[in-house]
Amino acid sequence: MAQGREREDASTHFTNASLSVRWVQGFPSQNVHFVNDHTICYPSGNYVIFINLETKKKTVLQCINGIVGVVATNVPGEVVAFSDRKLKPVIHIYSFPALSRKNKLKGNILLDYTLLCFSYCGTYLASYSSLPEFELALWNWESGVILCKKSHPGMDVSQMSFNPMNWHQMCLSSSSIVSVWTIERSNQDHHFKMRLVKLPLEDGSLINEPDLLFPTSLTKDLIYGPVLPLSAIAGLVGEEAETFRPKDDIYPLLHPTMHCWTPSSDLYVGCEEGHFLTINTETLKVTVLQKVEEISLLDGGQLISPLTLVYQKDGVLTSGIDGMIYSFIVKDSKYQVKNFVEVDGPVANLVFSPSYKMLLIQTDKGTVYTYTFGAEPALDKVLEACDGKVQAMDFITPGTKHFLTLTNSGEVAVLWIEDCTCASKVLLGTPATTLACSPSSASAVVGTVDGYLYFLDVHNVEAPRVIHRLFLSESPVKILIYDQRGVFLLAGTVEGNIFVIDARPSSSFKIFGYTETSKDILQISTVSLPVSDVVEVLVLSPLPELRSRLEYFVLPTRLSQVPSAISDERGRLKDNVIHKFLYEVEHPLSSAVLGFEGDKIYGFCSQVPYICSYLIPEKNHVGVCVLKPHQKVQTKQYGSGMISMSSHGLWLLTIAKCGFLCVRDIFSLETFARCRSHSHQGHGIQYIKMSMDGQHILVNGKDDGTLVYLKWKRLGANLANEIFEHCQQLIASLSKTVEKENEYLVTSGVSQDVKQEEEPTESDKKLSLDSSQEELAIHSDEEISWIQQKSKEAIKNEVRLFSQKRKEIKRGIKELSRTITSMMEENEKVEPIAKLEGQEFCLDLEELERLHDESEEEVAKIRKDVEMHNLAKSYLTELIREECWNSMVVKGRALKCFHIPYVVENFPMKARTEEELQQLNRVLQQKKTEAECLKLRKEIVEAQSSATLIKKHHDEEDEEEEDEENVIKDTSLPNYMLGSLSTDFGADTSLLTSQLELHSREEKINQIILLKDIIYKVKKAFNSEFDAAYKQKEIEIARVKERNVRIEEIIADLELEEKVWQPVFEDCEKPERALVVEDDEILFQKLLAPWQKSKTEMTTPFEMEQQQQALASDARHRGLMDMMGGVLEVKKEDILRMVIPQPAFMTKSDALWSEEERKQFKEYEKKVKELNEERDKYRKSLETELKKLQNSIQESTQNFDEHLKRLFERRVKAEMVVNQEELKINNLVFSLLLDEELSSREQFLNNYLLKKQEEKSKTAEAIQKARGDLDVFKEHHDNLVAEDKILERSFKKEFSDISGHQVDILYKLFKRRPRIHKQKTHADVNSLVPYGERPGSGKLNKENFTQLMKAMDELDNISNMPEGLDPFVWEHFCTTRRTKVENEYKVKQKAAGLQEMTTFLRRRVEDDEAVQHEIEKVFQELLRLQEEKVRFQVNLTIQILLKQGQVELENFQLILEYSDAILINKNIIEDLNSVIRAQGQKKVASMMESKEVHKGIYQIEWEHKKMEMEMEDLNQKAWDIQMLFFSRDRQKYLNEPNYENLIAIQIGIMEQTINVIDKTHRKNVENCKKLLKKLGRYSNQKDIANYMLSCNLREELVAVSERQDICNEMGSKLTCEKIAKERYENLLKKQKLTNISKQQAEQISILQAEVERLRMKTFPALVPM
Repeated sequence: MAQGREREDASTHFTNASLSVRWVQGFPSQNVHFVNDHTICYPSGNYVIFINLETKKKTVLQCINGIVGVVATNVPGEVVAFSDRKLKPVIHIYSFPALSRKNKLKGNILLDYTLLCFSYCGTYLASYSSLPEFELALWNWESGVILCKKSHPGMDVSQMSFNPMNWHQMCLSSSSIVSVWTIERSNQDHHFKMRLVKLPLEDGSLINEPDLLFPTSLTKDLIYGPVLPLSAIAGLVGEEAETFRPKDDIYPLLHPTMHCWTPSSDLYVGCEEGHFLTINTETLKVTVLQKVEEISLLDGGQLISPLTLVYQKDGVLTSGIDGMIYSFIVKDSKYQVKNFVEVDGPVANLVFSPSYKMLLIQTDKGTVYTYTFGAEPALDKVLEACDGKVQAMDFITPGTKHFLTLTNSGEVAVLWIEDCTCASKVLLGTPATTLACSPSSASAVVGTVDGYLYFLDVHNVEAPRVIHRLFLSESPVKILIYDQRGVFLLAGTVEGNIFVIDARPSSSFKIFGYTETSKDILQISTVSLPVSDVVEVLVLSPLPELRSRLEYFVLPTRLSQVPSAISDERGRLKDNVIHKFLYEVEHPLSSAVLGFEGDKIYGFCSQVPYICSYLIPEKNHVGVCVLKPHQKVQTKQYGSGMISMSSHGLWLLTIAKCGFLCVRDIFSLETFARCRSHSHQGHGIQYIKMSMDGQHILVNGKDDGTLVYLKWKRLGANLANEIFEHCQQLIASLSKTVEKENEYLVTSGVSQDVKQEEEPTESDKKLSLDSSQEELAIHSDEEISWIQQKSKEAIKNEVRLFSQKRKEIKRGIKELSRTITSMMEENEKVEPIAKLEGQEFCLDLEELERLHDESEEEVAKIRKDVEMHNLAKSYLTELIREECWNSMVVKGRALKCFHIPYVVENFPMKARTEEELQQLNRVLQQKKTEAECLKLRKEIVEAQSSATLIKKHHDEEDEEEEDEENVIKDTSLPNYMLGSLSTDFGADTSLLTSQLELHSREEKINQIILLKDIIYKVKKAFNSEFDAAYKQKEIEIARVKERNVRIEEIIADLELEEKVWQPVFEDCEKPERALVVEDDEILFQKLLAPWQKSKTEMTTPFEMEQQQQALASDARHRGLMDMMGGVLEVKKEDILRMVIPQPAFMTKSDALWSEEERKQFKEYEKKVKELNEERDKYRKSLETELKKLQNSIQESTQNFDEHLKRLFERRVKAEMVVNQEELKINNLVFSLLLDEELSSREQFLNNYLLKKQEEKSKTAEAIQKARGDLDVFKEHHDNLVAEDKILERSFKKEFSDISGHQVDILYKLFKRRPRIHKQKTHADVNSLVPYGERPGSGKLNKENFTQLMKAMDELDNISNMPEGLDPFVWEHFCTTRRTKVENEYKVKQKAAGLQEMTTFLRRRVEDDEAVQHEIEKVFQELLRLQEEKVRFQVNLTIQILLKQGQVELENFQLILEYSDAILINKNIIEDLNSVIRAQGQKKVASMMESKEVHKGIYQIEWEHKKMEMEMEDLNQKAWDIQMLFFSRDRQKYLNEPNYENLIAIQIGIMEQTINVIDKTHRKNVENCKKLLKKLGRYSNQKDIANYMLSCNLREELVAVSERQDICNEMGSKLTCEKIAKERYENLLKKQKLTNISKQQAEQISILQAEVERLRMKTFPALVPM
């Protein structure tokens, strides 16, 4: 290695160094195309890859503008077209196999081309772009000119194809539409014409959509006016009205997936729903083909909707997502399905080779198969895609023959460097992240997402194998790197741990330890020189605030000799061994590597385009050292990048998001080689790897899925020698190690079964029970990581070391727990004042505080949620109150009767807005102005006609007076034409316009405003009556309440149990109660703030004390209550409560009374008698007053009910008036709406007419231009035909100087034409190609003309000259004949062009006629619409008020047309009605008489029945009295004279019995208490004994566990053999029992069958009669 050298002339040293692409490995994500019969191509990244199917050789075409977009091929022309994906993309045309660019097509597309397609014949290329143009363009790719283009916004297309039989037709399809495009040509002009195919419904049924513009099936409505299209009802007048359809009329249609053309120019279309369609491209008729029969699918698959279609003879080949390709054989309108071939995975594309001998099958993952018809085997795999995206790759040492690739699914492939062919594969079956190959052995390592490392033996590239597996940690492995000499393997995880592993297979990949770094490690770099005994490591990780951290440490190469001294018990490497130093950079780095000199770091800046070098300080430091850039070079690479170093340390390889790879000199940091292998559209390069000798470079794209192999195209001799010499030295120094390790890989007995679990070691055994609380619960059947094993071993060692200390701590904790428990028990027994709270006994104050904070946070959160919920409810309440209550001038309320179920509601009314009032004033002013104008006009007319009125006769005046009287009488009649009863409520209808005069829009609007005003006045008039009734009810309730006070006093005096009827207002009568919440409605206690609670606690005792003082000081009130019953005088109403006290001597017997006592007794009786008489009189007066009050209340409330009943009838009438007026308003609104719809329809028709007229002008211009071009072209054609005829006629004149015989011979030769031999295809090809011979193109015509000229050269040969002819004459004859042939060819070309232009003109004329027909149709529709509009304006809808019963016809008998009716005098009808009325009255009188007679008969019958029922009741009562039950207790009650004394004696006996039972119960309770105390003392003794036994048991358990461990260590092998023997015996028993159970099951089944047979034999047979 040349280190430390100086380069004097760097520019000459790196001259002519360049890289080139050797091969590209990528798999198709788009459709694969055939370039010719044995070559296919597909895009991958920046390249188009060509594969020769015969030799499997690949050819690469690179796109210089970045990633390749879409690709198309033209087999006859052998050209390839592809687009790039830059801004304003370009279409590139390349020839094959030369791969030279023929043209570059530049259009006006901004973003990207989505589809490209060549026509089979001709130089036509179609391109389609989606957003934002949605443009279809037709190119002449030879001249690079756009022939025509058309934009159709919103139409996204997924497939585009030319008709193989006719390049004038194209088909564009997507998941929602299928469109057929026709290319029309007139000389050099081309035009697109699109037609959309109407797809069937999802169930396959066809739908006949009506004409949306001019519907003919609309029904006629004779009452409500014309019925218009939905677009007019919606008010649409623009282009959207042409395609407007309501949501309910939109049905789901079929969703096409793929289409293909047939030789008859029809289309086959496959759909997602499984239907198969055929479309006639001329008529666009869609036919749903029916399946003939079902097929038996392989492996239970299901026939899914076809994803791709290709046409073959008599049908199509299709595929779905089940990996099966089916053959549809189509006959007429049916098809039959057959299995064709099955492949692995869903098929994404099918394509036939040009000769139809081969079918190319492409799966969704990119694998490509070819199916060759008639070959064995028919199916061949051309390209096998890898399982997932390539994550990493590396060279197998020494890196000259093979390399490895790794996918994200865990697939490792061994590939050849020369041609990238796969030698072998290994599938790990787990998601993988990174890969690295060892320089010191033929081994490799793979890191996975689960944290595993898989080590592979790759010395045999055809059979790699997994030799070892390590489980580092549960964190995914992010980076794997070997040092340059292959001593150590460094594995970096996502958590930031870097594991140091022995890279030698002979050491079984021993783990030395790990070191901790920052998370999100970006890169690990190593320097391991042959002359050094250490390995230098540099780790890059990001820091916040746009900074980066660099960690530097060294690893001695002799770590394996002292493994115990380099790491601690947990496996962490000691800092004094690895000498770790920390550095920081003040700007973010995306990559950094360590220089081989050991004093420099090279970094790639992520935010700015710079590559910097940093000097490492020579002196050791403590802490973090900030590095400053030593050298700074600007780079043209943009985006975050990555740096890697060559094997000899003199080159820096930089990659970035831009897709460029730069090779730089490590001293000057200047680029001496640069190559663009990827592009920024695919997010650049993800991974790079250079071989040890520097000759091979592998580059992997990040998102484009392309692996590129780069090789030096030119490299200076000095550069090549430097790296080659270093490579030889490194290989020589590693040769012994490599040979030793490879020999070990071949001969060693390393187990390949990486899934075998290791035997548990002593450290995996369970510890004793006293340390069980700190053990890790690890099951024996679960695999744990290395870092967890180390942690577990460290914990177990610490447990063994500090077991005695732990016991002491536990013992102290238990004593402390007992002390606190006893203190808490004592605390429960003390008084409440001295009692402590429970939280004061908690020793963990921090945990207590944390729990308290958590509870407070939870409470605050709940409180906030409740507050927000209440706020939302309050807001909603305010909205409802504002809308339904506050905005109402008259609140809605009801009024109920007192006694009858009548409820009257008022009309809730909102205040009229300022705008409504202005409109009303405007209309009123306008009506007044019109009335004044009409009055003035009448006065003018009367003044002019006054002279003629004087001359009339007096008799005529009398007749006029009679007529005026009649008019006056007529005006007093009800106005039926008004249509409502609004005049009954005082509404002024004089300003209303007659219903027969409402024609204009303004009159209808004014009428609506006046009708709304009448409704407002009617409601207002009724509300005033309602308010008066409401006030009356308030008065009545107040009166009843006043009278009820006296009634309650009377009832109390009379001691009656009657309830006083108190009327109140209900909630519907006072709705404002709903807005107020009373205290008794709240069920929950009010939440008080802490300051409110403290205030209440302070004021409550003071208020109670004041109340007690007030009660104690009221001595006067207590004396009055005690002495005089609370009153100072006796009122009259107290007479009922007066009691005359009995004399004291009345307690003695009357025989012992004295005379004085007898006199007192008589006075006492007299006073009692007088008092009773007074009581009776007063009671009767109170009863009379009570009835009077009740009658007055009943009378007043009934009168109010009658008034409210009349108000109810008034309410019904008012509501009827409001409904009548609203009906008139609705009719007027409907007429206005219909008028607007008619106007919208008329405006749309006018707009549509203008549009068609513009199209008519365009078609007229197109016809004029086409005719002009046709005339000019026809003139040229006629000139050529005339010249041709002149040449033929002047032939003999030109050769008149020779003999006639020779002239005849020459004339025959002049008419002779050579035969052009067409290349005939083979019969088998013709039988395979379904399209047969396709029409030729202009290019083929030119080739035919060239062949014709070559054949003319043969005819012009001197050997064909007639004998005796002058050679000069022969030359002149040949020239003339050649001119004639060329002229004939031109005439044929002109004739073909003339026919094409004539066809183009005919189509333009047809288009013009179609447009003219549309215009005429629009004119007819306009005329019809105007007639409808006039008829609607004349035919008015009026509302007539009729009396009830005046209409004598039923609804179904109502006649709408009166064309055959006659008009008769009204008097005739009235006379007939009077006669009918008289006869009816007579009939009613006779019916009344018979009714009275029948009524008497019914009354007598009812009285008779009543008497019979009374007789039955009396008989029943007599029988009940006879059968009455008389018990012994009732007999005893009647017979015993002192029944009460007897009951008292029995009660005394029962009381004595109860007392005896109570004493006995007390004695039993005392005995039970004594027994419980004795049992409690005995229980305490048993608890103490149990506690002592438990302590002894714990010590015994410890001893038993120790002896068990010893026994397990000594006798584990015997135990395992014993267990194995027991398992074997159990298996034998289980097998034997299984056999027995099977035999028994067979016997049971036989017996069951026999039982069933016997049951059926004895089962009765029911034979039908």
